[in-house]
Amino acid sequence: MGGKCCKSGPNKDALLRLKRLCQKRHRARIKAAEKIQAWWRGTLVRRTLLVAALRAWMIQLWWRTLLWRRVLKQRRDLLKIYVIQEEAAVKLQSWVRMWQCHRRYCRICNAVCILQAPKSYFAFQTSDILQAQYEVTPNQPEFHIEILSV
Repeated sequence: MGGKCCKSGPNKDALLRLKRLCQKRHRARIKAAEKIQAWWRGTLVRRTLLVAALRAWMIQLWWRTLLWRRVLKQRRDLLKIYVIQEEAAVKLQSWVRMWQCHRRYCRICNAVCILQAPKSYFAFQTSDILQAQYEVTPNQPEFHIEILSV
């Protein structure tokens, strides 16, 4: 009977060691599984954050593009207004100059008409700015204009 007790004692110790070893391996597997799960959760969180950041970046890019287009449109509109105003000013200046030239021309023509007399040559000064000499020949009147100051 003593032999049977001895045989069962070491088996119990071996079983106990085996059981502890299995528990230890189980705990190690659980820790490894927890590490893998934590890594996977971190990966999912980083992926989600990356997607959110990319979407925010795309929205910001779209908004900046929209603002830039508005600025360009405002610049273009201001440039159009500026061109229209400049063209109007140039046209107005040209009309004023044409009117001044026409007025001077009419004064000279009136003076020539008055001066066409039997004499063939007249020299006179119409104003401080304009000095003119008129020569009337039988065929056509000729006149030379010299501008003294402007």
